[in-house]
Amino acid sequence: MDGGGAMEADPFHNAKEDEHMDAQTFKAGKMKMIQPDSLKDPKLDKLKEQVLLGWINESLKAEHIVVQSVEEDLYDGLVLHHLLARFAGVHLTLEEMALTASAQIRKLEAVLEELDKRLEQQDTKWEVSLIHKKDLLATLHLLVAMVTRFQPEVELPSNVKVQVVVLEVSRTGIQSDVQTEVLTEDRGDNAQEVSDTTDDPMEQLMEMEVKQTMLNFVNKTMAGVGLQVSDLDQQVWDLDQQFSDGVILLLLIGQLEGFFIPLSDFRLTPDSHEHRLHNVSLALSLLADLGLQVSAVQAQDVVSQDVAGTLKVLYALFRKHGG
Repeated sequence: MDGGGAMEADPFHNAKEDEHMDAQTFKAGKMKMIQPDSLKDPKLDKLKEQVLLGWINESLKAEHIVVQSVEEDLYDGLVLHHLLARFAGVHLTLEEMALTASAQIRKLEAVLEELDKRLEQQDTKWEVSLIHKKDLLATLHLLVAMVTRFQPEVELPSNVKVQVVVLEVSRTGIQSDVQTEVLTEDRGDNAQEVSDTTDDPMEQLMEMEVKQTMLNFVNKTMAGVGLQVSDLDQQVWDLDQQFSDGVILLLLIGQLEGFFIPLSDFRLTPDSHEHRLHNVSLALSLLADLGLQVSAVQAQDVVSQDVAGTLKVLYALFRKHGG
């Protein structure tokens, strides 16, 4: 987001500011860090990479804003400012691109002040300095609160927890403690979630059969243009990966529906996350225009190679044309 021509006179100015803020935070008494093992939790990964990231990109699609990382792309206030305007109708008079650390902090202060009024949290678990320092825990707490308040119909993974190390500084030294921090509430469907992640041979067989059916359907459709998605003697588990850039999906829709999608409308050779997201978003828009609603699937799901999301898209086409 930063422009290359807007460098400050002192190249170490931002670093000095960050060092000062870190020192102040440390002196304030308490710091929290997510334990590395918790970062490997599939439920946390789904919350962060699929649901929250997908929600942001879907919400700001009309403004051509693409976020690739929740912890890396929200620190300067730009994305949060646009989300505030999108969901709360609040348009603050702020510079669009805050390039210096001090300008970013001023922008975050103004945006978070307005967000906090609307989120109505008794005990906020985020603050300006943490968001600006790209603190993942604080950023996740903020985004979960925003989704819950502004779009409660978005289904968050149930009962997502992380282990955090709490460091507390006192005159006698540094004390540490490990605590469990809850990111999303327990909806009581843990048993279903556990069963979804088990290695049940029957479930694997059924999923394999569905994938094979979709693969045959796609290859039969695309045979006329000399395109095969995957060799049948290869692992069919790669099916979701084949569609993650949106190209084959767009060609499939055009072939089935009998219309040509101009090459100027999509990226035939996408080489970035933004290009892939654009292609898949276009495909989902075409499906919606055709009356094929794909429930609870967002473009980010397909781009991130979510198996269930990809199969839902293909099955919508299969139901109409595969019979």
